[in-house]
Parts: sequence; C-alpha cells; structure tokens
Amino acid sequence: MSDIIPITPLPNAAATSADGLGCHAGKDQMLDAAAKAGKSEVLAQYASDYPKGPHDQPQSMCPAFGSLRVGLRMRRTATILSGSACCVYGLTFTSHFYGARRTVGYVPFNSETLVTGKLFEDIREAVYAQADPEKLDAIVIINLCVPTASGVPLQLLPKEINGVRVIGIDVPGFGVPTHAEAKDVLAGAMLHYARQEAMAGPVAAPRQGRSAKPTITLLGEMFPADPMIIAQMIAPMDLAVGTVVPTREWRELYAALDCKAVAAIHPFYTASVREFQAAGRPVVGSAPVGIEGTHDWLGAIGAACGVSQDKIDAARNQTLGAMRGVLASQKINGRITLSGYEGSELLVARLLIECGADLRYVGSACPATPWNAHDAQWLQSKGVHVQFRASLEQDMAAVHEFKPQLAIGTTPVVQAAKELCIPSLYFTNLISARPLMGVAGAGSLIQVVNAAMGNQARFDEMKAFFGSVGQGDEAGVWENVPVMHPDFKKEVRRQFEKKQKKRKAEEMG
Repeated sequence: MSDIIPITPLPNAAATSADGLGCHAGKDQMLDAAAKAGKSEVLAQYASDYPKGPHDQPQSMCPAFGSLRVGLRMRRTATILSGSACCVYGLTFTSHFYGARRTVGYVPFNSETLVTGKLFEDIREAVYAQADPEKLDAIVIINLCVPTASGVPLQLLPKEINGVRVIGIDVPGFGVPTHAEAKDVLAGAMLHYARQEAMAGPVAAPRQGRSAKPTITLLGEMFPADPMIIAQMIAPMDLAVGTVVPTREWRELYAALDCKAVAAIHPFYTASVREFQAAGRPVVGSAPVGIEGTHDWLGAIGAACGVSQDKIDAARNQTLGAMRGVLASQKINGRITLSGYEGSELLVARLLIECGADLRYVGSACPATPWNAHDAQWLQSKGVHVQFRASLEQDMAAVHEFKPQLAIGTTPVVQAAKELCIPSLYFTNLISARPLMGVAGAGSLIQVVNAAMGNQARFDEMKAFFGSVGQGDEAGVWENVPVMHPDFKKEVRRQFEKKQKKRKAEEMG
C-alpha cells in the first residue's frame, strides 16, 4: 500500500447528526445532506440522466441492486458495498437469490468513522487489500444512501492500483429512481473508463477476436437467444452482432465501443449512450419485435450503418416472411394489461399487439427517452395508454378499469390480479426470461400468453370452492369459526370519528 494518504475533506457531519437519518429518513433531508456534502454534481447528473415524473420514484427494489448485479456478473471484477449493514445484508441476499456466485465485499462503519472521515480511509485500505492483478481487472465500490448523503469521496480513490482499475460510484436510493437505471450508472462509468484507455493507446482484443464484419453493440440485458436471433436478421446487410452491454468482462467494453452502431434495446441507458456518442457511434432505438417493429428497426440500423437499400430489403424479406407465417397460424385473443420495471415493457407491448392481443395499458417504471419515443407513439396510435414512471396504484387502476383476461405485471400486481380471479404472469421471470426478437419471440410469447389465459376456468373453480374464506375479518388462522361483533365495530367507529372531529376542531383553533 502507498504510504501517502491524501488529505480529504471531512464528510458532512450534519448528515449523521439528525435522529434517524438513513434509508428510512425523508428523501428531502437526504438530498439536502448530500448536496451540502459536495454531491450536488453527481445528483444533478442523475436528475438529468434519469428524469422524474409523473412520480419521483416508482415502487421497485433498492436501486443499488442494479449496479451490484452488473458488477457481480463480470469476470475478474470485485464489488464492494459501503452502506448501512441492513442495506448490505438485503442486497447481498437478493444478489445470491438471483444467482450471484461470488462474494460481495463490505466496508462497515459507525457514526464515528463516518463523521471523522475514517470510513473513506477504511474503504481505501480495503481496495488496496483486494487489488491483485493476478485475480482482478477491476474493483467496483458502491456508496449506498448514508455514505452518499455524508459525502464519502470515492472520486478521491486511486484510478488504478497495481494495474487493477478502481471504479467508485454513488447509487443512493434518493438519487437513482430504479434498479434498472442503476445498471446504467455502473455500465456508463465503466464505458467512460474504457473509452479513456482506448484513446490513450492499444487495448486488449476481445477473447474471441475482432469480427470481420462491422458490428452492432446491443445495449440492455436480454434473453441469451436474442443476440443470436438478431445476428441472423442483420446478416444479409453484412453486419454482425457485437457485444451486449452490460458486459461480462472488462475487455468486452473495448469491443462494445469498437462498433458501427449501437442498438438501444433497453432505452434507459442514458450514461452509456453518452459514452457511445462521445466515441462517435450512432444510437438506434426500439428493437426487431413484430412485423412493423422489425421492418422499421432493420431500416434504421441499415441507415445508421450506411447499408444499401437492396441489402436492407433482403434482410427484411428474410425475417418478415417467416414472421408473417407464424402470426397467420397463431394468435392471441384476449384483453391484456402490462406493467413492469425492466425497461422492455414497450417492446413486449408492441409484440403483443402484433400477435393479436387487445392491449389497453402499458406501464413502465422507467422514463420516456428519445430511444423509446417511436415505440410510445406507435402504441398510442393503437389506442394504448402508455404510462412512464408508473406507480403500483396506476398499474392496479388499469386492472380494475379494463378488467383484462390476463394481467402481466410486477409481483404485487400479479398477486392482486389473482385475488380478483384474473390469470396473471410475472413480467420479470415469465416474460423477460424468454426470447422477444423475431420469429422466436412471437412464437414464444403467443404460447405462454394463451396458456395463461386458458387457466380462467381453474380460477373460477377455485373461487367458487373457497368463496370469501380468508378475507376481511376471517383472514388468518382460526381454531374455531370466527364470530362477528357488529356492535363492537360500530362503537369503535364512533369513537374514532369523535377523535377525528375533536382533532379537526383543535386545528381550526
């Protein structure tokens, strides 16, 4: 370890002096503390990259999970968290629940180490201890809410130690709206670092070597078969699929930047797009889903890469003919509402409509961006209500209003829909975890959606058998049949209303 310890400003003591400041503290209080601690610039960048509204923050899991997941999926990359112990426990548990197979590092702290600046020195010491070039290409350090609000200055860490890159990022729940966008926070930071390296001199080639054809970088996590399907679609244009970002290895970042164009399959990777644009790479939105979506996307990719019209037409003919055959033989017949927080909701919505579904509503926790504007306009032209930054309440209101034959959504939406005797599918595990592109995407989606809607009779049978058992006053486990006490409930209600009237009178003076 170097003997030279940099002089660093003390973190903001006010951020920890207030009672109860932490993940459960008020958002305004945390933002104010972070601004006073010198984090105004990073928070302003997040506000620009991930615009709020109509809701500040949809109900999703801790945003830091997105960055953590990106780091844990990369080879030769260590990830260290700096945050409250309860947060670190929850994030570690969730990461391993979703299949992480490596250790999550943690630098603990208390009020004293946070206020005195010792936490930063502990982080620095931990990074030096982990920086083994034989094992690692990079170390990622993630500040959670309290260290961010306290101004722990990760930017003062060395950029490289013994040849191991050091990436420090702030991912507070009060600054990054969703875990999907937090993936972009780390992916963008890594692309920025890799771009600077590529500009400085020669860098490592991809493990499989450089492609002989111009490549298209795919932006956004996808089902493993989708890149291969896209590769077949663009082959007649003499193009190849390159790297998928977020990458699985550091050297893949160079390959991602070394592309002809970028396909923003998931449209919320704003920081990553900024790095590609700085590298002079054009970015194309939407994706090859359905007949119209595939037709438009192939044309946009071809135009961005300077491909001749005859080759674009050849690629379209190859794919669209087969897709028309699938859609002619199979259809979705039913009303559907759709919601999720992955960022691909609009793509799935387009595919559902082209497969014949009567789609009334699509809600996404992610924001409107230039790269999903075309999809939103297309859906709205079909009479679909498109809700960006959708709240759980809006998603549920859509289910109640449109009374779908299938509700696709997040866990609470699925749970509520099933209680209403409506078949439902969890978007993340049952829709995102299958191909969406090309012929395979259409065939797969039609199959799973029709199978789910075919379960209506089973729901009706269960509802008829169980009735209202387990609802309202009868919820829970009882040894005997519950006995209603309407007089007691009436008296409690009367007392409550009396207190409310007294409180209101006191407020009015």
